[in-house]
Amino acid sequence: MAKIHLAHLNTLPPKKTQKKKILAETEKIIEGLDELQNLLYAQSKHAVLVVIQGMDAAGKDGVIRHVFGKLNPQGVQVTSFKEPAALELSHDFLWRIHQHTPAKGMIHIFNRSHYEDVLVTRVHKMINNKLAYKRMDAINAFEDLLVEHNNTHILKFYLHISHGEQLKRLDERIKDPKKQWKYNEKDFEESKLWPEYMEVYEDCLNHCNKIPWTVTPSDAHWYKEYIIAHTLYQLLKNLKMQYPGLKK
Repeated sequence: MAKIHLAHLNTLPPKKTQKKKILAETEKIIEGLDELQNLLYAQSKHAVLVVIQGMDAAGKDGVIRHVFGKLNPQGVQVTSFKEPAALELSHDFLWRIHQHTPAKGMIHIFNRSHYEDVLVTRVHKMINNKLAYKRMDAINAFEDLLVEHNNTHILKFYLHISHGEQLKRLDERIKDPKKQWKYNEKDFEESKLWPEYMEVYEDCLNHCNKIPWTVTPSDAHWYKEYIIAHTLYQLLKNLKMQYPGLKK
């Protein structure tokens, strides 16, 4: 598998991409996702885990709202992983993750995920490289477990935003009254560590790529949402699900 070099990958949509056409296509895809989700829930043979990772202001919340917001809430669950609490820190780093993995018939979305424990912790020197690689090996084994023993299909998206676009969006959180509730002074401090984050992200994307990542250009919200919706649609469509018949 080709090695991922984030600096070589565009954060913008391809030049000839037509925004109006893509927006219409996304709406059509989301309508199709509604039916496919019902099939997934009714058949209850497959589980779907959607991992969304990215820097602050990459648009994680927005993509969850716009792509998944119209689906039946009985079959979709979102978990946001913040800084671990004391109880979580008293267990292994995957303990808090495993209890939120999807049951058959469900789509679960991780807004940030188990990967935080090899990203933030590494940038801030909470763990050394040796422990980081051990954790990444454990993550690979954990994802294999979900796939092989619960028929879980895992989609992993890295929202690839440019540093300039991130700073612009963080600045909007100060100036736009509708976004001020998102403002966190810490986000600007983290942004200063951009090179360090890019280094550990790239290492993580390459070391934990047995289940491949979709590096998603995210400077344009509408294109990012299209990529995620389309990828999920193709996965569910390829499962060739059918509604169960009457029980005998």
